[in-house]
Amino acid sequence: MKQWILLVYMAASISLTALGQSAAWQPNLIQQQTYTLHRASSADPTGGNADRRKVAPGETLTLLDTDGPGLVSHLWFTIASSEPYHLKRIVLRIYWDGEETPSVEAPIGDFFGLGLGYYVRWQSSVLSVGGEKSLNSFFPMPFQRHARITITNEGQRIIRALYYNIDYRTDAMPLAPGTLYFHAQYRQAQPNRGWTNRWTSNGQPLVNKRANLSGEDNYVWFDAKGTGQYAGVTMSILQNQDDWWGEGDDMFFVDGAKRPSIAGTGAEDYFLGAWGFKDHPFSYQLYGAPVVGKGRAGGRSSVYRFHMDSPITFSTSFKASIEHGNANHRSDNYYSVAYWYQIEPHAPFPPLPPVEKRLPALQQVGGPGSTVPPAVRR
Repeated sequence: MKQWILLVYMAASISLTALGQSAAWQPNLIQQQTYTLHRASSADPTGGNADRRKVAPGETLTLLDTDGPGLVSHLWFTIASSEPYHLKRIVLRIYWDGEETPSVEAPIGDFFGLGLGYYVRWQSSVLSVGGEKSLNSFFPMPFQRHARITITNEGQRIIRALYYNIDYRTDAMPLAPGTLYFHAQYRQAQPNRGWTNRWTSNGQPLVNKRANLSGEDNYVWFDAKGTGQYAGVTMSILQNQDDWWGEGDDMFFVDGAKRPSIAGTGAEDYFLGAWGFKDHPFSYQLYGAPVVGKGRAGGRSSVYRFHMDSPITFSTSFKASIEHGNANHRSDNYYSVAYWYQIEPHAPFPPLPPVEKRLPALQQVGGPGSTVPPAVRR
């Protein structure tokens, strides 16, 4: 009996300790909070049940426009649209402190890890997609003077119903000096251009013995200037060629390094799986592969990794990248969103590709499984 009481006491003590030692942006549940919580939403202003917004083609709708100091703690969306690939056609943008260019810019599906343009349920500590088609973000997003969040319908059909809830806090106290701002950037390569298509399998000497020590021609997740820290990435792959897509290594270049400051051993290793995932999707708090396709042309996969345990810090610059095949021999399509925090201002983002170029489509690149004969490219 005494042992049982001791175990209960220890469990209670651990729970209280966990509550008291939550992450910096999470409220300490055993201390009274001083902020005021607000919600911007699509709720019917008349009090009726028409809790949605319609968004016409080409229209930009402002979802949040508020003064600080404050912190956006949660985003929730669900969308009713009959347009194919509407997740790739609707663009989410977030602006901090009156900046002219957004700190967050991505197709809304890609922001929530749905880079293939269709809904898949998955969960992590900061992003999740639940049933039915609910999109959630718990990334903490502080701002000092102002926050503005918009969505733009770049499709050709009306969004029949956009539902949203944005939870945010305001506080009389200014942000602490050195507070980093949330950023998210979309990039794609449709396709990555491999240096050869004269190969038949990933393991043959032609490609397996080629070295890439500088990251030349890697797929770049983002390239930042300033001071901050990298939080993670979501990425989707559409294979244009046969065999396993994930032979490439992750490489991170910190503060202008010419050689990788951190280098990995293969794509599935960076995303904390192993052995090519073996056709088994998985979804955990900091890593996962919610979609695992077959190793052939037309195969589709989605992966993610968050560095909430140890964000990768930088003082002047940072480039996050990954090879597409060993030494970049493969020519698959990649679609990604990188997430990081930094002191403003941020470097300009690459232009968002035109909407029709964002839709996943097989590319004829030659090599195994492609319909283009090898003689077309070197």
